[in-house]
Amino acid sequence: MLRALYDWTIRMADRPHALWVLAVISFAESSVFPIPPDVLMIPMILARPSRAWLIAAVALVSSVLGGMLGYAIGAFAYESIGQPILTTLGKDEAMAAFNTRFNDFGFWAVLTAGVTPFPYKVITIMSGWTAMPLGTFIATSILARSLRFFLVAGLLWKFGAPIRDFIERRLGLLTILFVLLLFGGFYLTRYM
Repeated sequence: MLRALYDWTIRMADRPHALWVLAVISFAESSVFPIPPDVLMIPMILARPSRAWLIAAVALVSSVLGGMLGYAIGAFAYESIGQPILTTLGKDEAMAAFNTRFNDFGFWAVLTAGVTPFPYKVITIMSGWTAMPLGTFIATSILARSLRFFLVAGLLWKFGAPIRDFIERRLGLLTILFVLLLFGGFYLTRYM
């Protein structure tokens, strides 16, 4: 089943509309969607390494714009939209204490969440809710998402064929690791 899904993703990654799908996923992941854009970005770059930088740029721009939506949710619709999202992630009890401390280390929170598997949407919503300066939020988001997406793109562009072979030989193990990282990020969100 994993092999069929992987092969389908590689085929879809080479289609003309794949960049639009990546843009939508990157945008949504930064504010409400739980699956990171890497799930599509990596196969897209493996399918067409010559487009690695374009693919990373689309993910970056869409992710930062989606992050601004998350910021707006936190700033203007926290009670009706933001709080239910964060409550689902188990953060409702720690909100008040987090609010007072967040802006003291907000730059580092945005940078860390933007680069790591930690759910970025939590930080985008919290940034708006705590009234982090918008300029700081946008600049840090651009830096963090650039580091993440362009590092992945660069590695896949440079070592694409060996990485693709590695992925294809160890697809089951890599899927398990990805799921563990994804759930680990949600676990950290819930219990930190």
